[in-house]
Amino acid sequence: MSVILEYKCPCCGGAISFDSDSQKMKCPYCDSEFEVEALRHYDEELKNDRPDSMGWDEEGKPWKEGESEGLRIFVCESCAGEIIAEATTAASSCPYCGNPVIVKGQLMGDLRPDAVIPFKLDKEDAKAALRQHFEGKRLLPRVFKSENRIDEIKGVYVPFWLYDTHTDARIRFRATDTRHWSDRDYNYTETRHYSIIRSGSLDFENVPADGSSKMDDTLMESLEPFDYSEAVDFQTAYLSGYLADRYDVTADENRERVNGRIKTSTEYAFRGTVSARYDTVIAENSSVRFSGGRTKYALFPVWILNTTWKGEKYTFAMNGQTGKFVGDLPIDKGRFWGWFGGLTAGITVVGYLLSWLLLM
Repeated sequence: MSVILEYKCPCCGGAISFDSDSQKMKCPYCDSEFEVEALRHYDEELKNDRPDSMGWDEEGKPWKEGESEGLRIFVCESCAGEIIAEATTAASSCPYCGNPVIVKGQLMGDLRPDAVIPFKLDKEDAKAALRQHFEGKRLLPRVFKSENRIDEIKGVYVPFWLYDTHTDARIRFRATDTRHWSDRDYNYTETRHYSIIRSGSLDFENVPADGSSKMDDTLMESLEPFDYSEAVDFQTAYLSGYLADRYDVTADENRERVNGRIKTSTEYAFRGTVSARYDTVIAENSSVRFSGGRTKYALFPVWILNTTWKGEKYTFAMNGQTGKFVGDLPIDKGRFWGWFGGLTAGITVVGYLLSWLLLM
């Protein structure tokens, strides 16, 4: 009985065979050559590849008896946003679209937050941060700052799911090292390929993902980080004077997004252990396996500022704990094209001068 071993080229995937002249394994498609022993070890490493395993334990606590009786659900009939506020809250407006909201009923069925980060910055801080946000923006229309008025400022506790997990990871990187040289007849390029294996463990704590579909995920991630060391056990008293967004994205629905963040962070951390001498380093295969994964539910403080200019709404957000401020601004198209034209002209002049110098 004979056994035929077939190896695939690590570079192009083609079938390779032993070359008697070089005494190496050679690919007939890309001409890559490999030591027999190195290729055997590489093939054995491929057999150790495993799929990801990213499981989470279910978490969630019900409200304590009578604790949610003083809270009401307000719903916006325009954007369908739902917010939680005290029963004594007067008629208000939606922090997302500015339209009036109406009382829907008593809070029922939701999970109770495990923790809350209280507001450290007030409404005046948010106004000052907006003015600071305008500074240094050369393409911002000049009249935007003078004519723009804040329609609404709302302090909102945004629901966040926090994920903790222990990860065991094994990542195989493909690295290359290329050198070039020439003689009188030819230019040469030699590329060496390396398989680099990294394995180890990492612990992740409080990886956040907002639980509101009305809050843009990119906007919320831009407000990070929140300092979770200042989080306290949730009490309804912290909602006094503020609104709380009602979560409509569950922890389970956010897990694919969180899994991607953890996997990317793990690959980045392991990539940092690979020597910088290589020209390229690419994660060829990664296996990230979770254990002890659990989720928590928390409320984070965010100031929402809505403004209107020339009939268009602009929404800004400020981290109510750290003061980090984000939001898109309009662009003065006339100033942009003037700036772009000046930049193009400058590049053209530089190019002309270089050409003139080369021809001298």
